[in-house]
Amino acid sequence: MIALLQRVSRAWVDVEDSRIGEIGQGLMVLIGVERGDAAAQADRLLERLLSYRVFADDEGRMNRSVTDIGGGLLLVPQFTLAADTRKGRRPSFTAAADPSEGDKWFEYFAGQAAKRHAAVETGRFGADMQVGLVNDGPVTFWLQVSPGC
Repeated sequence: MIALLQRVSRAWVDVEDSRIGEIGQGLMVLIGVERGDAAAQADRLLERLLSYRVFADDEGRMNRSVTDIGGGLLLVPQFTLAADTRKGRRPSFTAAADPSEGDKWFEYFAGQAAKRHAAVETGRFGADMQVGLVNDGPVTFWLQVSPGC
């Protein structure tokens, strides 16, 4: 399972001209589900995400997590994160979970996040989404928990 997280001052996601999720300061996280992912990968990735220190402390060092600051989480499913781009001019998606598994594990991840964190918003799996954000920094990190972890 993959998370591309961006520290934001605000972020939002729209579907069919309707805003379905919006946060202020926090993390906008694109979530990719790979073949073989299950609860173990989702739980480990969520643990890392909630404790990943990307927000400044009083000395300006990245020593605080989204949990520490009480920031928002905007979770957006994005199967293209699992693309293999090592050769050719067209990405291969053989590593991505099939849509039913991707939806299942994204919903599981979002549900677990909502149980552990107060401010969680989500995009919609399989929808044509428009995502906007104001990247704070910019600060962007790639987290991955491989199947079989």
